[in-house]
Amino acid sequence: MNDWLRARNILAIRPDNIGDVIMLGPALRAIKETSPGARITLLASTGGASAAPLLPWLDDVIPWRTLWQDLGHLAFDPARERQLIDTLATRRFDAALCFTSFSQSPQPPGYVCYLAGIPLRAGESKEFGGRVLTTELRGATADEEHQVERNLRLVEALGFVARDRRLAVAVAAEARTAALGLLRGVGLDPEQPFILLHPGASAEARRYPPARSGELARALLGRGWPVLVTGVEREAAIVEAVRAGAPGTRALIGGTTLGEYAALVERAALTICGNTLPLHLADAVGTPVLALYSGTDRESQWRPRATVSRLLRRPTPCYPCYRFDCPIGQPCLDLPAAEVADAAEELLRGVRLGDVAMRAGGEGRCLVQ
Repeated sequence: MNDWLRARNILAIRPDNIGDVIMLGPALRAIKETSPGARITLLASTGGASAAPLLPWLDDVIPWRTLWQDLGHLAFDPARERQLIDTLATRRFDAALCFTSFSQSPQPPGYVCYLAGIPLRAGESKEFGGRVLTTELRGATADEEHQVERNLRLVEALGFVARDRRLAVAVAAEARTAALGLLRGVGLDPEQPFILLHPGASAEARRYPPARSGELARALLGRGWPVLVTGVEREAAIVEAVRAGAPGTRALIGGTTLGEYAALVERAALTICGNTLPLHLADAVGTPVLALYSGTDRESQWRPRATVSRLLRRPTPCYPCYRFDCPIGQPCLDLPAAEVADAAEELLRGVRLGDVAMRAGGEGRCLVQ
């Protein structure tokens, strides 16, 4: 047995968005199934930490806003970084796995873990980092590799065995019950199929234009499909713009836990969204998903892999741009609402609506708490 498999107090580092943490699930499951006696703690952003209850392989979570993931908003404060080192040192971790996307470096978190006295430190790196990492994968994956596979490749290189490579989340019975109440509260019959439309995204460049989302919702309503438009509080203006273009849609702005939102996605007949969190939740719970996928990222890195899905995007020479905003008017998302509605109905025709009730009853691929 190697040192990694002997480790009993493991730190997993992924201080990124909620969807990135959801995609960490198969790697966490591989660690826990290979070393069931190990305790796994997640170091995550404050947003990403909210996904912890959906990942039953985690034992603890440390929410932290890390400097190496900051986009220029944190003030100069070396004491804050020393506090992180001290926090990790007091936990006496045996090992740390620095999970990253293809564009990120594991060297900064690896150095923090070195200073915190964590003896085993692993990550996948493109740059030279000396002995910051004790196990360093170099060039093991291509830029086109799916994020889930990138995570799994790291843990498999350390000796952990992945028996299931699919996304999964644990949806609690209480969350499912709450979701029924949320649907009734906005005037939807929980026993009838509906389409969940999520027009927002953390990056403006990934958002299908709100006016067109309104046209899409109106088209779906005209074809007899109830539509639930969702968004977090900061997306209220986007949601209201969609509703203005489609009177009769129902809306839910914030007011849910992540588990309750996952239960809503689970109960939907179809989820329509961009390359953002609901896409990964739909893949995890088995809900068909229509992704209005901007040209900011490669589909191969983030697309659904298990559930029924279709991705729509106009080819553009700037793909992939990896931008948060678009200076040329989002030609990659120049998708007429009628075309999107047709694609939605094509997906729905291939899905038995009885499968929706089965998923919502906890008999699908999602885990039940």
